[in-house]
Amino acid sequence: MTMAPDSATVLKEIESLMRAGRFDAAYAEAEALVSAAPDSQDALYMAAVCARYLKRFEDAERHLASLKAIIPDFGRAYQEEGHLALAVGDVTRARRCFDLATRYNPALIASWQKLAELSQAAGKAETGAIARAQAQRLKALPRELLAATNHIHEGRIFRAEDILRAYMQAHPRDVEGMRLLADVGVRLSVLSDADFLLETAITLAPEHLQLRIDYIQVLRKRQKYAEALKQAEFLYEKDPGSPTFQSLLAIECMHADELDRSLELFETVLKQRPNDLATLTSRGHALKTYGRTDDAIASYRKAVETDPRHGDAWYGLANLKTYEFSAGDRAIMAETLKGSDLSVMARVHICFALGKACEDAGQYDAAFEAFRDGNALKKREARYTSEQMDSEFQLQKKYCTAELFRARSNVGHDAPDPIFILGLPRAGSTLLEQILASHSQVDGTLELPNILSLSHRLRGRSMLSDRERYPRVLHELPDEDFDKLGQEYIETTRVHRADAPFFTDKMPNNFRHIGLIHMILPNAKIIDARRNPLDCCWSGFKQLFAEGQEFTYGLEEIGHYYRGYVDLMDHWHSVLPEGRILKVQHEDVLDDLEGQVQRILEYCGLPFEEACVNFHKTDRAVRTASAQQVRQPINRSGLEQWRPYEAHLDPLKEALGPALQNY
Repeated sequence: MTMAPDSATVLKEIESLMRAGRFDAAYAEAEALVSAAPDSQDALYMAAVCARYLKRFEDAERHLASLKAIIPDFGRAYQEEGHLALAVGDVTRARRCFDLATRYNPALIASWQKLAELSQAAGKAETGAIARAQAQRLKALPRELLAATNHIHEGRIFRAEDILRAYMQAHPRDVEGMRLLADVGVRLSVLSDADFLLETAITLAPEHLQLRIDYIQVLRKRQKYAEALKQAEFLYEKDPGSPTFQSLLAIECMHADELDRSLELFETVLKQRPNDLATLTSRGHALKTYGRTDDAIASYRKAVETDPRHGDAWYGLANLKTYEFSAGDRAIMAETLKGSDLSVMARVHICFALGKACEDAGQYDAAFEAFRDGNALKKREARYTSEQMDSEFQLQKKYCTAELFRARSNVGHDAPDPIFILGLPRAGSTLLEQILASHSQVDGTLELPNILSLSHRLRGRSMLSDRERYPRVLHELPDEDFDKLGQEYIETTRVHRADAPFFTDKMPNNFRHIGLIHMILPNAKIIDARRNPLDCCWSGFKQLFAEGQEFTYGLEEIGHYYRGYVDLMDHWHSVLPEGRILKVQHEDVLDDLEGQVQRILEYCGLPFEEACVNFHKTDRAVRTASAQQVRQPINRSGLEQWRPYEAHLDPLKEALGPALQNY
């Protein structure tokens, strides 16, 4: 954010004037600051409040519109809009705004109180009672926890963490403090800490149901599906008639491959709430995962027809890859994006879906604009920088040397089970996994987080003060630790396997940790799935990933990342024993499927099986963006999809540099 050097002082002065009731003077100062720093959320918010008190309602609307354009999920903006609606007598709008305010920031006591009053007056007694209870719960919280909750939902994560850590030192058994600190851990991707905090809190307060709901989300992110299912079963047994607990259990059954039970539970929820958007969409996701495409489409369609603002369902349709939107769909999505009350993620989902719809219609400039807008919204929320990632790449090259691998040539666990398929997303890794998973001796699993979690653990708490601790620590660990870490990987991934002797791990980002993989699992196979840079990068740019691929949110960022990937892979090939890594070019697989299948199986030490060539006939759950594509015979439809967008791709080409040709 670009602000004048003394903006913090000016903001304090405006706040002081407002407390003194001098709204004229405060508004003049706020307007001046907005002119100097148009993206200052605090200045815009204060200007809107002052304008309302001065009964300058049009000015208040203008400032709120600017504020929501910058931060669409800013709860206090909707709270202020609710007060403004009441000031002009629009009670219906006010109730909607206070409801949105509490969704975006559940720490806003004033919004809960107003929502309770307005709901009661509208005859919605149950909604009013829930809102009143929430307000009372927040009032009873220690001020530190209330402040931390507010900071979390306004994006000040590190400030919230500081407050919570100080609070927990004084109150080490406070389960609400643990729950909030776990929330911070999730937002900072420190999932092991969040897991530990919630597990501890549940031990202290086993009947605190919200703890278990939060714990399920963390376990799911860590792919601990059996444990998440156990928590969902606990909640369901507490209240089998609760649609919330039925839906949670349905989702966990889906992840645990209990599809029939999952769909049965979704149907139970929909009998009670036939238009429940989240359930319709989750059911669509489940049906898609197991290849029931027509049923998935019907579920997604009902959701968007019920509420066209439900972006998750629009994107569910787009992410099928094979679904074709109508001109009417495009018009509805474009019109919906003009609304001011869309959440950031709803807007992101619809942007990416509209991009796919315009692309299918041959409207490439409109498609690019939609993809660009969706990526820009995601990029605004990400903490990713190309400079930081390049630093990580360079550290791997600095410490993971040929000398290190020669000196530690006898370390690690000797299990040959894992077949790592890595590289960039959208590079053909799901196809390679489907080929291998079609073999009788190979279990296809998921994009397993275990190696990434291990790298975070080796970095330790000194990540900011000692950025080189990992991978430098690979020089410092005793030999026996590498064997233990390899055994740990084999044990912790066993839950994802059936009974085949080998299994795949297709987490693409593992290419950054090949040195670690080699040292803990020297007999594991490593396959580098590589694809033409423009095809790969453009496909990544127009794909909305669930999480973990923040480098895709800009053409320059994804180009730099691909370039760094090629450079780091060159390093691994130069410092590891010859033949340690098998590079598989996606285009070669398309040109000579049987020849490449034989080559891959030979590298893995597996006999040829015809099922690997007929991979599209293999019936298994596929949870990546390529789920529908790998259920079709090999085809070349994905080649050069960037061509119609070439006029927009100069930033990508420039960022790729030499990797544009030498990949």
